Amino acid sequence: MENNLDLYNTLTKKVERFVPNEDGKVKMYTCGPTVYHYAHIGNLRSYIMEDVLEKFLRFSGYDVKRVMNITDVGHLASDADTGEDKMLKGAKREHKTVMEIAKFYTDAFMSDCAKLNIKTPDVVEPATNCIADFIHMVEALLEKGYAYLAGGNVYFDTSKLAKYYVLSNQNAEELAVGVRESVEEDENKRSKTDFVLWFTKSKFEDQELKWESPWGVGYPGWHIECSAICMKHLGETLDIHCGGIDNVFPHHTNEIAQSESYLGHKWCNYWFHVLHLNDATGKMSKSKGDFLTVSLLEEKGYDPLVYRMFCLQSHYRKPLIFTYEALDNAAVAYGKLVAKIAALSPDGAVEEEKLAELKAQFLEAMDNDINTSSGLTVLYDALKADANDATKRAAAALFDEVLSLGLLAAAQRMKEEKSGAGLDGDLVGFIEAKIAERKEAKKAKDFARADAIREELAAKGIAIKDTREGTVWERM
Repeated sequence: MENNLDLYNTLTKKVERFVPNEDGKVKMYTCGPTVYHYAHIGNLRSYIMEDVLEKFLRFSGYDVKRVMNITDVGHLASDADTGEDKMLKGAKREHKTVMEIAKFYTDAFMSDCAKLNIKTPDVVEPATNCIADFIHMVEALLEKGYAYLAGGNVYFDTSKLAKYYVLSNQNAEELAVGVRESVEEDENKRSKTDFVLWFTKSKFEDQELKWESPWGVGYPGWHIECSAICMKHLGETLDIHCGGIDNVFPHHTNEIAQSESYLGHKWCNYWFHVLHLNDATGKMSKSKGDFLTVSLLEEKGYDPLVYRMFCLQSHYRKPLIFTYEALDNAAVAYGKLVAKIAALSPDGAVEEEKLAELKAQFLEAMDNDINTSSGLTVLYDALKADANDATKRAAAALFDEVLSLGLLAAAQRMKEEKSGAGLDGDLVGFIEAKIAERKEAKKAKDFARADAIREELAAKGIAIKDTREGTVWERM
């Protein structure tokens, strides 16, 4: 099929034309959450942009199969395979079992995704379902000479690779133990860059989830799960692997190392990484406890789709600074966009030729490395285009298949609120009478009376706003 998508590839460090392994089909993998706490909005920025990528591929005509793991078996706090297990930490914090924690936070993550209009991947696989797959892959790596036993654990031997740092520009000295400061070195490793494929009880006696293996009772290392789950559902070749920029090293670097050693050939052609969301103190971090959730934004009165809009206004390969002022600006922009669509008449026939022209403009914008900011610009331009309202509504609906801002549904709700649909007729009459009374009070410069009327309406759940076109109202 014809394809004009140019995508930045972390593997080659450049924007290049996307060409799947099989014409018309895309196999896509997403690193899922470690379900020991709520996802913060920085985590969710990655999932929003990956969602846009998947939906744009489908919009462009591809048959996409997307797989995501759920890390529920354990994930050490340190990139150097040391520190406390995150799942165990969550269980201790809340006095629950690890599996109770996993279930609760998996459900919470899926709920957040639904609020943000993030499509559930075709396959969502918890790591606890795949222990046999992990063991099989570790056994194969040992047989091929890419792994070794030490201190009861199984390690991948990075010295067997001609090139280990394929996704990053660092060298061994820069990355030695060293991914984070003050991390103790694992003396079992032959090299500081080796990583654990399987832990045993020799190291973590208090681990709640443990399984029998050829090397003793234990549990898998973090990195092995994504490789094995991906191959289980997508086979031996992968088109696009997604994740946050902090996954580049060591997680994705280690995935490539073990997967290609296991397979004996190149595994994944394109690597898609989303940059961090930062606040005033830097990158949001669950480990530091300074993070915002979707639920917290809702408590502060923000529609989750306003946060999605905030993310789409920026390119995924640029760091995004979060402030409430910026989110307020996104809320205003979202409201204006919805209002423009709400003002369109549903009557008339769609001008198909014009719609095709507008779609081509949207494709061209988004083909430029998933440029959502340009995609939004095309949407705004479409609403100002020389076309009838039916065509503009059709364009908004079409583009929203990718942007997923819930625009037409929000526009319908706005129209119903402004018309008083669903409200008692007497209440509508009361509201209109009060607005007229307030208008007269303002005309007589009786501002105290005008304010009192505003408060009276607010007590009934009605918000009023003065615009150039007059006073409008809506349910609070």
